[in-house]
Formats: sequence, C-alpha cells, structure tokens
Amino acid sequence: MMLAPYASDPARSRGREFPMENGLARGERSPYQRDRDRIIHSIAFRRLRYKTQVFVAPDGDHYRVRLTHSLEVAQIARVIARILRLDEDLTEGLALAHDIGHPPFGHAGEEALDAALHKAGGFDHNANTLRTLMRIDSPYPHHDGLNLTWETLEGLAKHNGPVANPTWALRELNAAYDLELGTHASLEAQVAALSDDIAYDNHDIDDGLRAGFLELDELLAHPFIAANWGEVERRYPDISRERQLAELLRSQIGTMVNDLVAESQKRLVGVESVEDVRAAGRPLIAFSAAMEEGERAFKRFMYEKLYYHPEQLETAKRARAVLAELYAAYSQEPVLMDESWIDTLPRTEPERSRHIADYIAGMTDRFAITCHENIYGRTPAGLSNV
Repeated sequence: MMLAPYASDPARSRGREFPMENGLARGERSPYQRDRDRIIHSIAFRRLRYKTQVFVAPDGDHYRVRLTHSLEVAQIARVIARILRLDEDLTEGLALAHDIGHPPFGHAGEEALDAALHKAGGFDHNANTLRTLMRIDSPYPHHDGLNLTWETLEGLAKHNGPVANPTWALRELNAAYDLELGTHASLEAQVAALSDDIAYDNHDIDDGLRAGFLELDELLAHPFIAANWGEVERRYPDISRERQLAELLRSQIGTMVNDLVAESQKRLVGVESVEDVRAAGRPLIAFSAAMEEGERAFKRFMYEKLYYHPEQLETAKRARAVLAELYAAYSQEPVLMDESWIDTLPRTEPERSRHIADYIAGMTDRFAITCHENIYGRTPAGLSNV
C-alpha cells in the first residue's frame, strides 16, 4: 500500500536514541516493524496479562485485562490506519504499548503510587510507559531500554496532545532525547489514542453487563446506544439476547470508526506532510462534533454506573491500601525487594523513592497480592469484585 503524504514514512524516521549495530539486524523489517516486535517481546508487555483493565484481579476468564484491551485497541487502530493510508506498524506498536506504564490495580494503583511519591514528584502512568520502555526494561547489551524510534516514543508521550507541563519522569527523558513535547504527535499516534476510546467505550459494556454492574434496560435506552440497538432488534428479532448484544457492540464500534474516518478525511484536506500534521495546532484525527458530544455523554454514564459503582470504589480503596502498604514496607526494609532491585537501589532521594515505585509499578495484580501476603501474613480481602 502506498502511504499517504501525511503518513509517517519509516524511511524518514528520525532514528533512535542509541545507534543500532546494523550487523545485528535480524530480518528485513522497517524501523516501525522492529519497534512493534520489540514491544511484543518485552517483559513489560507480557505483564499486561495480569493487570487490571476495569475489574481488579478478575476471577472470570472472560473479563478483559490490560493485555486483551491493548490487542483490541491495536486491531481497531490498524483498520483505521489502513483506510487512511498511514503506517500500520507504527500505529499498531503505539496501540500495543500505550498502557504498559499502568501499575497493578489500574487507576487505583496509580493514585496510591502518586500519593506515595508526593515528595518525589508523583507518579503518572503515561510518563511511566516512557520510563519503562526507555530505561527500565533493558534486554539489550549496550543500552538501557528498548531503544525505540523517535516516532514511537513521541507518539506515546503525546498521543493525547502536546504536553505543556511534563511530570519529572517525562521531563528527564525528554532532556535526554527531545520529543518536541509542545507539538501534536503523528496521525498514527492520534489514531491509536482514539482507538483506545472506541475499544473501552464498547468493550467495557460487555464486562459491565457480565459482572452485573450495568442495568441492561438503562444501558439500551441511552441515546448513544439506542439507535444501533433499535437497528439490531429490527434486523435480528429472533436471535438470543446474548447474540443481539454482541452484534450491538460490533455495530457501535463500526459506527464510531466510520464517523472518525469521515471526519478525519475532512480535516486532512490540504495536509501534505508529517510536518503539516505537527504544525496544525489541533488534532487531525477526530470524531464529528455530534459523535464527540454523544461519546462524552456516554462516558459520564459509564463512570456513574460502572467505574464509580459502589463495589468498584470499595475494591479500589482496598487496592490503594495494598500498594501503600507495599511501598511503606519496601521503604523501611528494601531487602524485601527482589535482589536485582536491591543491588541497584539509589542511596539518595528522590531517586531512592522513585526506584521503589518503579519496582511496584511493574508488578501484576496477582504478584502485588502475593508480595503483600508474604510481608504482612494475610491475603487482602475483597480485591476481586467479579
């Protein structure tokens, strides 16, 4: 496929922070293909299998976790990239990596680490994605991190738009390798960001219904859902409700993708280069005004009914306590950490506190629970609410 003029051309990549040894190249792959492959083969990516998406440490095999969510985002993003003639490998890599910086227990875990590091600069999962990929996950002999291309790192740093006030982690990384935080990222990064919205807007419905946290009648009456639901009932009146709901989610995803593509194509008229994209001063991948308004209203509904459900809030409270207690234990007795983390523990602050937080942030839900049990002699009660 011929790339559009505004796509990120791998042949024009700005390169990597650390020069590659060309003699060690394995196979004929573009720089962005290599990035995607490095992400997939990383330890940090594998850990997403046991990290919270919506529900903490879910017992059911059918609930989504960070890994399955990231795969779903990548599938949606790649479809959009192909339609718009963007680089699919860069888009896919960004989608696969976008949640790598999340600690155990999702946003509850992030809040706990942010509070623990309040004197050391705080904690932000997006900056931690960059920190993990650029410094912590280090399988190569001559440099720290995965040494991803500038475009992949830029996209992860700025997929939600320019960063005016970077946190300490992103500020340090940007000082070492300038990602031009004040501009918009590539179209590939913008596609990955909105594909994330499309995925969790719809797939969280499935998990919320399965857990019994969403009321079906109330959900189906919501204006953002009602039109597609009416069409599903009209077309498939005789199939089971379970299959009707599956068709509804497919229809919702398709509607959002089609709207995004149509609006983005309008915005891309006259855009002739990646430089034009970064200088546009606004996102060029976007929903229509009507879709954006409807999607925001639906997010408010989902926060009220699912994400802020009383059981979810209670579980989040317990999860925050587990990470706070782990942080306190490791701060008082660093020898409780794995040996490799003890050996590299800085002596000075704030580096010491940040190192401990790095260790905790890399944990999966189940490993954090196990570590807590080993230290405190008890298993945290009520950490799985489904």
